[in-house]
Amino acid sequence: MGLKTCVGGLNYFIKVGWHIKNMTVFEVKDKLGKNIRLTKERWGHITSPSSLHPYMTNYLEEVKQTLLNPDIIVLNKFDETKMNYYKYIKERGEYLLVGVKYLNGKGFVTTAFMTRKVKKR
Repeated sequence: MGLKTCVGGLNYFIKVGWHIKNMTVFEVKDKLGKNIRLTKERWGHITSPSSLHPYMTNYLEEVKQTLLNPDIIVLNKFDETKMNYYKYIKERGEYLLVGVKYLNGKGFVTTAFMTRKVKKR
């Protein structure tokens, strides 16, 4: 399921008045003061055994901390509605990248994975 389906689904739930809290893993206010939500659908997609990043299952708290206190925030070079948050994870010797898409001033986690390099704009 792609982001458009996920976000469209969230808009549908808002319109019909269902509680999104039941679909939310967490919601935080990032270092820039923006609200960011991680949905159960996205977390399931990120950590699914068939995904590219099933090891992320053990890094939920680190994902949250990356949004709250990132080492680096980089505007995505292909889409200005996306930002990449990076935090160095010492025990892995890699950065945790958390990708966020902003729609109508609200942020949604789209991906999270480990990477050796920070990709600057």
